Amino acid sequence: MTVGSLFSGIGGIDIGFERAGMQIEWQVENNEFCRRVLRKHWPKVPCHNDIKTIDWDYIPRVDLVCGGFPCQPFSLAGKRRGQDDDRYLWPEVVRCLETIRPTWFLGENVPGLIKLALDQVYIDLESLGYAVWPVCIPACAVDAPHIRQRIWILGYANQNSEPALSVNGEMAELQSDVADADSKRLPKPEYESSQEWTGRTIKRTRLASESRWSTEPSVGRVAHGVPNRMDRIKGLGNAVVPQIVEAIGKMILEVESSRWGMP
Repeated sequence: MTVGSLFSGIGGIDIGFERAGMQIEWQVENNEFCRRVLRKHWPKVPCHNDIKTIDWDYIPRVDLVCGGFPCQPFSLAGKRRGQDDDRYLWPEVVRCLETIRPTWFLGENVPGLIKLALDQVYIDLESLGYAVWPVCIPACAVDAPHIRQRIWILGYANQNSEPALSVNGEMAELQSDVADADSKRLPKPEYESSQEWTGRTIKRTRLASESRWSTEPSVGRVAHGVPNRMDRIKGLGNAVVPQIVEAIGKMILEVESSRWGMP
C-alpha cells in the first residue's frame, strides 16, 4: 500500500507505516528542522512545504493519507479556540481527501479534539464517503513508559462508500482493555468525562506488544550547547509513537488481504 503523509513532523507516523510494510510516496511539512530530518531518512521521497498552497491535482494518488493535524487549537496547554484558531488546518486535510480520494485515512490529535471539533471531523469524513472509527490509544498501550493520550481517527471508503472494515465478516476491532500500563495512578482520561460529544463512542484501546520498553532517558528542557536542541525537543513533543501506527498499519493490511483474498 502507498501512503501520503500530511504534517509529517519528524516522521513518526511514516516510520510506523513503513514498519508495517507500506511505502511512503510523499510528505508535507513546513518546519525547516523537521524537513531536514525527513530528507535524511526519506531522501527520495518528495516533501512539499505549505499545505495551503498545494494543488492536489498534481500530487500522486495513494491508498492511504495520514496526518496528525495541528493540535494547538485543541490542546489543554493552549487557549483551546478550536475552529477559531488560525492554526486550525483540518479543512486542508479535507481539501486533500476530496482530490486524492484514498481508500484509507488515519488522523491523530489530542483528546481535546473531542469537545471542540470531532463532530466536524466526523461530518466531513462521512460526507466524503468514509466510515469512521475514532479510538483512544495512549503511548502506554504499546508499553511505552508514559501515558500520552491520543485520539486516532480511522476512515475507510470502498467503492460504494459503505462501511467495510471487516476481516472474514467480523468487525476488526482492537483489544478494548484500558491502556494503563499496569499503573493504578493514572488520571481519569478526558474522553471519559466528555458528555458533549454526540452520537458515537470513543473506544479505549490497548495494543499488544512483545515486551516492556526500557525506561526513557530524561529529556532536559534547557538548551545547553547541543545543536538544535530546542528544535529536537519540539519535534519529539509533536511526534507520535511509531509502534502504535505500526499496529494500526498491520490491521489495515490484514483487512486489505481479506478483501482481495490474499493469504
